[in-house]
Amino acid sequence: MTKRDEEGAEMDEGSGASPSHLTNRQIAVLRLRRKGLSQQEVAELLGTTRSNVSILEKRALQNVSRARATLKEWTMIQAPVSLTVPAGTDVFEVPAMIFREADKSKIKLDMNSVDIVLQIRRKAPEALKTRVILRDLEVAVTKDGLVLVQEAAPE
Repeated sequence: MTKRDEEGAEMDEGSGASPSHLTNRQIAVLRLRRKGLSQQEVAELLGTTRSNVSILEKRALQNVSRARATLKEWTMIQAPVSLTVPAGTDVFEVPAMIFREADKSKIKLDMNSVDIVLQIRRKAPEALKTRVILRDLEVAVTKDGLVLVQEAAPE
């Protein structure tokens, strides 16, 4: 009996499942596309349709995006420094808050105040209006001094 992956593509039962959130077929498609092959060329190589390759690629990229978001969440959970910047805070007050908490944990940051403000503007642009933070932000600092910023999850 032949097994099929979530896209309906045949899977070799003896080949072993991928340890990632990508199927073996998705991995094959991504590798071939990375090499510059068109979806049609990939389809011909894999013996399937261009439409199936398109679906495989789209779902693979969605899985990669979810995996990245999961890793960021996990990193923030594990970070030794975690703080919430409340709505209404002036964005230029945030670096001092972060430096103060990092100092308490003896973590050296390889960024300055301007870098932190720019990161906030880049990572949470909707949470900022001119200098005022409109929605609570979660900030985490890893033991390596990496500063992570995201909008706080609604309660």
